[in-house]
Amino acid sequence: MKSRTVVARTIGIAVTAVLVSFAVVNASGASGEATPDSNLTFTVPAAPGGGWDLAAREAQQAMRVEGLSGNVQVVNVPGAGGTIGLSQFVSVPGDPTALMLTGTVMEGAIITNGSSATLADTTPIARLANDYEVVIVPADSPFQTLQEFIEAWRADPHGMAVGGGGIGGTDQLLAGLLMQATHIDPAELNYIAYSGGGEVLTSLLSRTVDVGISGYNEFSDQIEAGNLRALGLSAQEPIDGIDVPTFIEQGIDVELPNWRGVVAAPGLSEAERDALVDIVTRLSESDAWQDTLRRNSWTDSFLAGDDFAAFLEEDQARIADIIEELGL
Repeated sequence: MKSRTVVARTIGIAVTAVLVSFAVVNASGASGEATPDSNLTFTVPAAPGGGWDLAAREAQQAMRVEGLSGNVQVVNVPGAGGTIGLSQFVSVPGDPTALMLTGTVMEGAIITNGSSATLADTTPIARLANDYEVVIVPADSPFQTLQEFIEAWRADPHGMAVGGGGIGGTDQLLAGLLMQATHIDPAELNYIAYSGGGEVLTSLLSRTVDVGISGYNEFSDQIEAGNLRALGLSAQEPIDGIDVPTFIEQGIDVELPNWRGVVAAPGLSEAERDALVDIVTRLSESDAWQDTLRRNSWTDSFLAGDDFAAFLEEDQARIADIIEELGL
């Protein structure tokens, strides 16, 4: 009887141990499961200080304020118009907590750099906002107006050094479109590529280039301080908070939005993709993000999921057509 009791007690202890062990493993699996609500990493495929970096850090701050994710990190992987970051990003499939900033710049760089990785290798999540390009000159430049600059550019296209971001990016595309629209041969474009707006600013102030092109926010402080003069904005219509006339307002039929969006890693399940779409949608609707749009004079252009995927495919084709037409 005693032996039978000991055996029963031993079996009971063993069963209890198994159940406890199973519960611990289960709890560990649940707590260790990677979800965007608990952890999220934004890969910025550019150096700190540029437009993608600003958008990522604004999103990081808004998510913290709104309590959308427990731990939001930003990692910079600069180079080649974002295609180095893109290549690294798509090489790690299946991570449901990873997002990468992208936009018009990367679409152009994919083509001009002959990148083996494309946006088709990612999981589209959402377009967040439109930013716009500005053409600027130093405050003591002889060009007081856009028309004065265009006339000088037409007289000596190759002699006019134009500074901007990476080859094939929005800055170079805008320069080519402006030349085409004002009957200047885009093949004569003397374009000097820099890693971001900070280097463009330095080259302008040191007179290494005659004119600069980049996102408005990368120059806004210097424009407001009177160190730079803005000649034109690439928006279709005037933007609240930006006191710069559009090219269209000045009789040049050119507009080029520089949209900011996020894509996820390849190889996600539908549920994982939907979770990321959900958290980015909640970000876009938050008071903190709406304040971000106002402060940066960005236009809300939110588009998510399948609609964003369709936009990506169409816009990549549009940028490819522009690059081919300009001979870039």
